[in-house]
Amino acid sequence: MSKDTIVFDVFEQCVRAVQNGELIESVSVKDKEFHFQNWFEHRLQRLSVHFEGSGRNTYPDFCLVEYAEGYEVKGLAWHGRERDYDSNSQVPTGYHNGRQIFYVFGRYPADLSEYADQGNGHKQYPVVDLVICHGDFLNVDHNYVHKNKSLKGFGSYGDIMIRDRKMYVAPTPFALTEGITGLMTLILPEDFGTDERYQKVGKLVRLEAETLVVGYKFDFNINEIRAERIPNPTAGMQHRFVAYRLKDQSPKMVSMFVRPA
Repeated sequence: MSKDTIVFDVFEQCVRAVQNGELIESVSVKDKEFHFQNWFEHRLQRLSVHFEGSGRNTYPDFCLVEYAEGYEVKGLAWHGRERDYDSNSQVPTGYHNGRQIFYVFGRYPADLSEYADQGNGHKQYPVVDLVICHGDFLNVDHNYVHKNKSLKGFGSYGDIMIRDRKMYVAPTPFALTEGITGLMTLILPEDFGTDERYQKVGKLVRLEAETLVVGYKFDFNINEIRAERIPNPTAGMQHRFVAYRLKDQSPKMVSMFVRPA
């Protein structure tokens, strides 16, 4: 294992599990969150790495003990909503509370009707493809701190409280890149370092936006939200990443998705 990070070992465990046919198991048809988390948790257990367990409203889902890193896990139905995801408590970031953050995106079949019940109300089904990416690939800002705020005085009698509970909707690597469908890919910052077990399968660049949203106002009279923007002092700055796979995986190249003009 690497001295400073275990992400290369974690990714390899995920690859081997998929190759060996280790399936996701749903506890119930209503299980929309923890089935893939449980699958990933088994990968950490195989590594005998210590971690703080996951739970609702916990960020990230898994905080490692021996390594200053955490893993946020997102299971996505395929075909289904897979190009973005909801984050109710934390904007994506590559650094949080003293830890580097990695995001684990795994896609599984949306239609589970063809998979037999195991006799206990559970169903087992495969991981279709998987991406582990450093949080900086989704958002390089480490300074924003999520907080929910509220104010009183709304309504005819002035005794209704409005709670500003933010939800963030962020793109997934399946929307940002090409060449990852049906495969397993690791995406890390260019200067992160590498591992002799891995091959490089793509160089990826993200550019900072021209403006930054620093606030918003909501007009209750017309139900309209307006963003407050300022020029981004680092507009156009390039943030470089590398896509990796194990040497015995497919060498298919990964590139940034180019939106039609």
